Amino acid sequence: MNEIQLHKIDLNLLVTFEALMEETTLAAAAERLAVTPSAISHSLGRLRTQLNDPLLVRVGGRMQPSPYALELIEEVQPVLRGLRRMLAPRDPFDAATSDRVFRIMMPTFPAIVAAVLARAKREAPGVTLEWVNISTQVYEAVADGLIDVAHVGGDMRLPEGLDEQEMAPFTWYTFARRDHPALMDWGQAAWRRWPHLQVKIGTTVSSPVDARKGDPTTERRIGAKIGEFSAVGTVLSQTDLLTTLPSVLMASQMALHNLSVLRPAVTPEPFLVRFVWPSRLKSDPGNLWLRTLLLETYEAVQAGAEEQIKGRVVELSSSPD
Repeated sequence: MNEIQLHKIDLNLLVTFEALMEETTLAAAAERLAVTPSAISHSLGRLRTQLNDPLLVRVGGRMQPSPYALELIEEVQPVLRGLRRMLAPRDPFDAATSDRVFRIMMPTFPAIVAAVLARAKREAPGVTLEWVNISTQVYEAVADGLIDVAHVGGDMRLPEGLDEQEMAPFTWYTFARRDHPALMDWGQAAWRRWPHLQVKIGTTVSSPVDARKGDPTTERRIGAKIGEFSAVGTVLSQTDLLTTLPSVLMASQMALHNLSVLRPAVTPEPFLVRFVWPSRLKSDPGNLWLRTLLLETYEAVQAGAEEQIKGRVVELSSSPD
C-alpha cells in the first residue's frame, strides 16, 4: 500500500468528512459547516482521491459509509476534538457562570457521585458532569481528550502525556446481611463455605481479594458476578452472598440495607488507586477545578466511611477453622 502523503491532506477535508458521517446528507453537512452542498461534494471527491476509497456513497436520500470510513471516523474524531480544545479561546474559567461539560471516567461509587454532584451544583450550577463507565482504553481516552479526569485502580504503568494523583489506599471489609449465618463463627472456614458476590468492572484489573487465587486456604467461592457497585447492597440483603469491598464503596449502603461488616478472612493485596488527567491540562483552570472537586470529595467520603464503620466490625473468630 502506498503511504499517504500527510502534508497533502487538508484538515478541512477531515472536518467535512466528520460532518458527513454525523449528518448523513450533503445538505445537512453543508448547513452545519455554512458552505454549499457542491462544496461538500467537491471536498468529498478530493478526500476519496487522496485516500483511494469511496468513503460515502448515496443510498436513497442518505450517504452510507464504506467499511474504511467507519474505521477512519473512529480515528479522526478524537484528533479533531483535541484540536478544537487546544485551539479554543482561552477564556478564564469561572465555575459560577460556566456551562462547560466535563467527562469523568470512574466506576459508579454511589456516595462519591452524590457528594460530587451536590458540591458541583453549589459551586457551578451551569456545569454538566458526565459520568462514563470505566473502559479498557481508559488511558487512551484521557490522552485523546475524550475524558477530563479518570479514576484508575491497579498498578498499570502510566503512559507519557498523563499526570496523576495517588490516593490513600482502600480499606477492605467483608459485608453480609445482618442475620447471615456466617456471623456466628466468622473465620476462614466460613469465608470458604459461603458464596461470594464479585463486582467485575472492566477486564484489565482484578480484585486484590483474588490475588492468591488457587490457594485452597484463602480462595473464595464466587456465587455471582455483577458489573455495578450500586446493586451490591440490595443483592446482599436478599441472599446468603458475602462480598469484600472497600469501605468507601459500602459505608453508605450499610445502613440502607441493614448490612453487617466483618474483618476479611483474607488480607487483600495492596491496590494502587489514583486519578489521572492529560498533562496538557495540568494548568487549565476548568480541569483544575474538576480535579480539586473530585479529590477533595473523594477524600472526605473515604474518611466519613471509615468513621461510620468504626466500632461495628465483626472480628475473626478465635476458634480454629
